[in-house]
Amino acid sequence: MTDLSKYRNIGIFAHVDAGKTTTTERILKLTGKIHKIGEVHDGESTTDFMEQEAERGITIQSAAVSCFWNDHRFNVIDTPGHVDFTVEVYRSLKVLDGGVGVFCGSGGVEPQSETNWRYANESEVARIIFVNKLDRMGADFLRVVKQTKDVLAANPLVMVLPIGIEDEFKGVVDLLTRKAWVWDETGQAENYKIEDVPADMVDMVEEYREQLIESAVEMDDDLMEAYMEGEEPSMEDVKRCIRAGTRTMHFFPTYCGSAFKNKGMQLLLDAVVDYLPNPVEVDPQPLTDEEGNETGEHALVDTEEPFKALAFKIMDDRFGALTFVRIYSGKIKKGDTILNSATGKTERVGRMVEMQADERNELDSAQAGDIIAIVGMKNVQTGHTLCDVKHPCTLEAMVFPEPVISIAVAPKDKGGSEKMGIAIGKMIAEDPSFRVETDEDSGETILKGMGELHLDIKVDILKRTYGVDLVVGEPQVAYRETITQVIEDSYTHKKQSGGSGQFGKIDYVIRPGEQNSGFTFSSSVVGGNVPKEFWPAVEKGFASMMETGTVAGFPVLDVELELTDGAFHAVDSSAIAFEIAAKGAFRQSMPKAGAQLLEPVMKVDVFSPEDNVGDVIGDLNRRRGMIKDQQAGVTGVRIKGDVPLSEMFGYIGSLRTMTSGRGQFSMEFSHYSPCPNSVAEKVIAEVKEREAKK
Repeated sequence: MTDLSKYRNIGIFAHVDAGKTTTTERILKLTGKIHKIGEVHDGESTTDFMEQEAERGITIQSAAVSCFWNDHRFNVIDTPGHVDFTVEVYRSLKVLDGGVGVFCGSGGVEPQSETNWRYANESEVARIIFVNKLDRMGADFLRVVKQTKDVLAANPLVMVLPIGIEDEFKGVVDLLTRKAWVWDETGQAENYKIEDVPADMVDMVEEYREQLIESAVEMDDDLMEAYMEGEEPSMEDVKRCIRAGTRTMHFFPTYCGSAFKNKGMQLLLDAVVDYLPNPVEVDPQPLTDEEGNETGEHALVDTEEPFKALAFKIMDDRFGALTFVRIYSGKIKKGDTILNSATGKTERVGRMVEMQADERNELDSAQAGDIIAIVGMKNVQTGHTLCDVKHPCTLEAMVFPEPVISIAVAPKDKGGSEKMGIAIGKMIAEDPSFRVETDEDSGETILKGMGELHLDIKVDILKRTYGVDLVVGEPQVAYRETITQVIEDSYTHKKQSGGSGQFGKIDYVIRPGEQNSGFTFSSSVVGGNVPKEFWPAVEKGFASMMETGTVAGFPVLDVELELTDGAFHAVDSSAIAFEIAAKGAFRQSMPKAGAQLLEPVMKVDVFSPEDNVGDVIGDLNRRRGMIKDQQAGVTGVRIKGDVPLSEMFGYIGSLRTMTSGRGQFSMEFSHYSPCPNSVAEKVIAEVKEREAKK
């Protein structure tokens, strides 16, 4: 099929438990892709195919499925709702043309919906709103519509009204056609009747229909004038205006129903066809240079253009490595050679598949607008551009949030080390928000992620999928040491043991250095009391001791050593003797020079709803934070400050508690600063305790 106007690339996203995956299941059933519906609460849904997803009843990684409705092709991506996996939502939105935001009829606009909505705004993705679970206790369609205005600063365009609510919910009235869709209690989507509007709803339907048409005709000046003069626009004209307003995000067509009970789903699918844009109608992706700056050119969605595609997800499964690709322009066939512009290397396309969650259908070719997976790509990572060898280009790259929490892990047995290395390599390729590094100070493997649940799942995958048993520890803060005073001192190394001895005397000044200067050495010796050939030995001896400070054994920063005088012996002096003298001088003088402990301070950026700003700032102050700046936005306030790393462990949990899950934060290393005495004493005691255990 080459008619791009019949394509819809859509994502389904919302807060945890609003019913995204159930909605996806119903879409697949209605479009004939599956015959038996799998329920999330039974751990049997099509798109939640990881063991961890089935067990916990949550979506962890986005899943892609393709299906057809009214001769239109839908590529649907079901995304996670939990804040720890927002990177999955972010990268899915990057390659979609439209979305369905699902909200719970009783829970309303929940915190994670805000984050996902903000991501969708930034990605400029047109959306339809679907208020789900109207059969639930406490469900209220119009209350949720009001919340989307107040909380999300969105403009919902009510397209249907519910007939009945909670236990009484049986269908919806389509405002445009003034017809009621009523389902029976069998739970089958196809068992419905189209009737006249219930008598008690006629006035309400007319009121909301008038609002709907008024909002729609605002998109066309001529129609608006005619409407003001009392001329009713045709159904085609109204739909055309709604489509235009949806595409420019002037408003969001809003539907309701119960995905679980199969009520209201057909109207939602019709709306995807009628109002969400096809790949050609979306603003084309900008092309960038190697530094990531836009060049002014765009990837036009056209099958006749040179091939351009974006790899937006890597997944490793029983069939091998899968690279999910959104094709923006051109065509691709099995056996083609394509260029990865990020690495400059070419790769041959072996197998291509269309995804049905974890099922796959083999393809011989694909074209602009398609979302497919290529099997067995070697050096492709998330965000890489794949293009025609003769027409190299780079699509706008993805920017991923920095990890905010880390834990130390080690395999339980020696054989697990290699297995862990291979497994972690695959996991990093799949998830760009998951990082791994080795702590040079402790030799531990440190896993970094977006939150406790994120790392919990990663450890679980290592154990179950890859069979690596791990010991999971507490993360250690990398403290440092320095000095605060200038000291003049002298040290003599003298050793006589028959035959030639060792002798070296140095006089020196130790000073605190400039910030981030490390260790600097100079000599002002005149008259040859310490011959020049021994100066490097003095520098080497002192520098070698900087790795282990005298306070608690942490590396030492920012010290200047000036060699001022000394003495040597014609026979017994050697480079070794002066190196040993320098080491002795370090041990002797550092404690006298006001040695102190330094702690890493993080630059922290916290997003908080306005109502919780006071609590968040109070909490940061309790964590010894220094608030630097506050910036108010539409949906909340950004608070920037410097906070010691040791106080930030477990912060994500506290922040979510304070802000009902709506707060977010990121942090990065800023600088080292002196520890207060109370903290230093505690750290020194912990170090001594660890040493004693060894």
